[in-house]
Amino acid sequence: MSDVLVLCYHAVSEDWTAELSVRPDALAEQLETLTRRGYRGATFTDAVSSNPPGARTLAVTFDDAFESVARLALPILARLGLPGTVFVPTDFPDSGRPLAWPGIDHWVGGPHAGELAPLSWARLQALAELGWEVGSHTRSHPRLTQIDDRALADELALSRDACQEHIGRPCVSLAYPYGDVDSRVVRAAREAGYLTGAGLPTGALRTRALEWPRIGIYHPDGGGRFALKVAPTLRRVRALAPFAAALAGARHLDGVRARAADRRGR
Repeated sequence: MSDVLVLCYHAVSEDWTAELSVRPDALAEQLETLTRRGYRGATFTDAVSSNPPGARTLAVTFDDAFESVARLALPILARLGLPGTVFVPTDFPDSGRPLAWPGIDHWVGGPHAGELAPLSWARLQALAELGWEVGSHTRSHPRLTQIDDRALADELALSRDACQEHIGRPCVSLAYPYGDVDSRVVRAAREAGYLTGAGLPTGALRTRALEWPRIGIYHPDGGGRFALKVAPTLRRVRALAPFAAALAGARHLDGVRARAADRRGR
């Protein structure tokens, strides 16, 4: 059986201590560890297809399309021969607005406000030309389970259209903002034309192409903590429903604590 490991990162920064940011040296160390173990890189859609490219397959994904992904993450992945996948909330590139929604909007106007810069469509297209996958992260980054059917359809279809228009190639993948997804959202994603969907280990997903739970990697996940998260044995345990439900509750509490810490450190 193939071992498919899909990681979820967000921003990359030397000095931003937000939970969703990782240092470049930490990113490099983590990915070097996995490539030494024999993991072969693939885009998200290739990794979760019915025929992943290797016995050990690694997909490195980045949600939100922070500018730092091209500036700091791209050179690391290129050196290791790894493609990446970036999921873009399509209302933000070339808008002149920072990436801002509940959970990160408290950084707007502060000393780290520059970290919220989004990738431009031109830079996203350049990533695609280098072999990266560019997928949708909806238009405005809402919690998809909390909006009505019409708004849900618009978020999914219009973001896919925008990606295809600006990147010039099919957009078949989607990352669910906040990992917030249920059966209604999965059905709407399928109807909108997506083939693959990336979530987080919330207990709502199964290991299926449109319901793929990724391993979220965050600022505190160095050393032994990262090793535990990516360990095959722990990942198999995590897939069990009772464990996944408990993990979802723990991650919610961790998120509350992290946002409080972020505000204190702003």
